[in-house]
Formats: sequence, structure tokens, C-alpha cells
Amino acid sequence: MNFDYNTTRSELILAEYGRNVQNMVKYIITLPTKEERNKYAQAVIDLMGFLNPHLRDVADFKHKLWDHLHIISNYQIDVDSPYPKPNPETKEFKPDHIGYPHQRIKYKHYGKTVEKLIATAIEEQNPERKAAMVQGIANFMKMAYVQWNKDNVADEVILKNLAELSGGALALEENVNLQKVEFKQQNNRQNNNRGRQNNKKNRQRNNNNNNNKQRH
Repeated sequence: MNFDYNTTRSELILAEYGRNVQNMVKYIITLPTKEERNKYAQAVIDLMGFLNPHLRDVADFKHKLWDHLHIISNYQIDVDSPYPKPNPETKEFKPDHIGYPHQRIKYKHYGKTVEKLIATAIEEQNPERKAAMVQGIANFMKMAYVQWNKDNVADEVILKNLAELSGGALALEENVNLQKVEFKQQNNRQNNNRGRQNNKKNRQRNNNNNNNKQRH
């Protein structure tokens, strides 16, 4: 007894279309006349579009389907395509690796943007503008700290980190309070109770509407 396993079958060229479509394309290649091949190729194109409706959101999705048809056939299908036949070399083309940034971030919860802002503030010559920039940076650092650590933070911690990141070049005036930012943990139980109360109100409202309809 012979069993048909996927491991013994030919490789799926474009797996998103399945083996049946691939077998159909192989059959079209063997048809003797171009008229027949064109007829069945159009039917397969319609099926491919049905199997992958997300392609309809892609610009020139019909063009992409015809390109995929040629790719599935290993560029062997001879049909009258409404679009230029794709070049096999373009399929193998791979863009150059863009690489990853290898920049060390001292405090990851502040991010690299804060370090760039601090460097810009250090270069600022206008005292009033520089003070406003430092104030804004410190407020942003506090917000970022709370979002990352899910905990409240004292202003002294932010000011200390600001001094470290700026090498002591930036500091706020004494007795300056940063914007109030607090981490509030959600109470799931309270949210569930609100949901039950809203559902109860909706049921009562529906019952009242039904009673009014029956009176009329």
C-alpha cells in the first residue's frame, strides 16, 4: 500500500494558494492550444483571487495574481497575460540588509530620543529657551518612567537622571515641581461591576420600551 505524504510530494512554490492550484497550473502547461490555456488560466486567476481576498487591497492586485501564476508554473506557462511576464531574476533578488543600530542607551525607559533632546538642550544658547527645554525634557522623562516601570516616581529621581545623562550640564532651578504623573492600577472588579450595571440598565430600558409598545 502506497501512502501519499507531504514529504514525498513536490515542493509548494507559493504555499498560500495550496497544492490544488499548483496542480491546476501544471495541467494548464500541458494543454495543447493557447486558447485552452488562456481559458483555464483565467479561471485559475479568479480562484487565486478568491483564495486570497486580502490582495484586493493591494494596488494592481490583478497584476500580482498574474505574476504569481507565472511563478507557480516556474515561468513555463505560455498564455496571453495582460501584463508583462515577470523575470525569474527579480524573484531571487534580495535587498541589502539595512543593519541594526548599535547605540548604547543608558536608561532604556527614557529611550534614545531623550538623549538627543538633552544634547540639543546643551547646545542651546538662549537661557530662557534652554530653561523651557530642560523643563519639558524632565516632564517627558517622568512620564516615560511611569509608563515603563508602572510605578510612581519622585521628582528627585528624574532630576538625578537628567544630571547624569547631561553630564551635569543641565539642571532645573530649585523648588521646581514636575508635572504630576501617577500610575493608577485598574480595578478589574470595579470594571466588571460597571459592566453588569450597564447591562442591567439596558435590560430595564428594553423592557420599558416593550411595555410601551404593547399599550399602544
